[in-house]
Amino acid sequence: MPNHLATQNEDALEKKLEEIRVQGTEDEYRDRATKLGLPFSDLASAPIDPEALALLPEEIARTSQLVVILKTGRKLTVACVDPSSDQAKDAISELEKKGFSIQLLATSPAGLEKALQRYVSLKKAEAFETGSVEINEEDLEALQDQVASIGDLKSRVAGITVTKLLEILLAGGLKIGASDIHFEPQAQAVRLRYRLDGMLQDITDVDAASYAKVVNRIKVLSRLKLNIHNAPQDGRFTIRQKTVDIEIRVSILPGEYGETIVMRILDPRSIKAKLEDLGLRSDLLESVKSQLEKPVGAIITTGPTGSGKTTTLYAFINYLNDPENKIITIEDPIEYHIQGISQTQVNQEQDYSFANGLRAIVRQDPDIILVGEIRDTETAEIALNAALTGHLVLSTIHTNDAAGTVPRLINLKVNPQIIAPAIRMAMAQRLVRKLCTACAKAKTTSAQEKSLIENILQPIADRIPLPDIQLSEPVGCKACNGSGYKGRLGVFEAFAITPEMEKLILTNPAMSAIQELAVKEGMVTMKQDGYLKVAQGVTTMEEVDRVVG
Repeated sequence: MPNHLATQNEDALEKKLEEIRVQGTEDEYRDRATKLGLPFSDLASAPIDPEALALLPEEIARTSQLVVILKTGRKLTVACVDPSSDQAKDAISELEKKGFSIQLLATSPAGLEKALQRYVSLKKAEAFETGSVEINEEDLEALQDQVASIGDLKSRVAGITVTKLLEILLAGGLKIGASDIHFEPQAQAVRLRYRLDGMLQDITDVDAASYAKVVNRIKVLSRLKLNIHNAPQDGRFTIRQKTVDIEIRVSILPGEYGETIVMRILDPRSIKAKLEDLGLRSDLLESVKSQLEKPVGAIITTGPTGSGKTTTLYAFINYLNDPENKIITIEDPIEYHIQGISQTQVNQEQDYSFANGLRAIVRQDPDIILVGEIRDTETAEIALNAALTGHLVLSTIHTNDAAGTVPRLINLKVNPQIIAPAIRMAMAQRLVRKLCTACAKAKTTSAQEKSLIENILQPIADRIPLPDIQLSEPVGCKACNGSGYKGRLGVFEAFAITPEMEKLILTNPAMSAIQELAVKEGMVTMKQDGYLKVAQGVTTMEEVDRVVG
């Protein structure tokens, strides 16, 4: 046999023997994982989150023989060769001290090495971000101290350098309570606006040259492509503070005069965590609590984008969140992380849609399932069937009012025979601005205003205690940035599925028929709920009419 053929055969044999040795080692560590009661992964095809990997320096990962492969809120998935080693225990303890909960899985030395190789790409990513200015917590707090109102912010923006512009805008947004920052390129300059209490307010104009630098900094922070200018891009970055992580969602859209950017500020401190904070009337609050305490069925909230549906769902989850309940969510995206529940996020690239995710969630034996939104027939059917088979399902759907929930589901081709027994309660909501308590003043109620309020509220007078009419009006001060309004609360309507309503749903009814029966059975409409708050001096007729119509 020629020498080169003999060498090839020897190499092939050696390769085969090495594969057998590796497989033997894998089997050995797999058996060890079974004895420890841990899941095993060789990490060959496991996705590894770079943000999670970066939580542990490479040298510690190597000495402790463990890697962080996934981060979901404050929950970490950690792959470890030997969880009983002192180095591994120390590394896990350090992560727990930072407020993380740890889910362990076992791997082999070969699997660990595959994961450790990912640190190479992580270093490249860090090198790419070197040109960005880090948003420092101390700087952010110092800038916030200089901003108390939009007026302060305007003066600060006018005199600030480009390198600090993004920081002052974020600091100002956090201090003032903005939900979004909008950059809108125009023909002459770039318009900068904040969304405060649902309303956009002009801040200042930014010149094109300065804006180009801001765009690049936002793209770098959000890990977006710098050289793409004619296609939409979505990204995010996080401002880490001592007690809270604030996530910034970034959306970039090409426009006629340049790239339009919207940055959404997701500050968990701004979320209304309690049912009592939502603005529910006392009778409706008790009704909602009664429905939430039932172990099965679906509660569906409706309303347009920006009406507070997600906030309501989170308040439901917080009310139900205790060690006896297993709660799993599927969201798009996860807006706020809640301690003690399992939150998952839609990922179309990995074929994790609402429908596919919901199927997997049901197999996890949860007590309560939160579905961020019902968008299609498949998701609707799985969610409602889960509600029929031992789960409490909380979700949202896009329609204008509570009565529209049923026709919308029928429009999605869901059988009314599933809808009727599955749904426990349908709700609709909007957000109205509250009068600023620092400057609002009482006003004399005219005969026309009194008559209008009484006509709207008279149909519910027999079941809802009507307040004495005490109207107030907006004035405007520094605390509310001159608007006369500060903060928002919900106006709601909701009906439970009674036997009569269930019979009606089975007939595939028109929305008007559902509305008529719901009102007959005692539903207070959003308009009436809003005018109750007007009569109490919490908001104004103009605001309720603007939002509810």
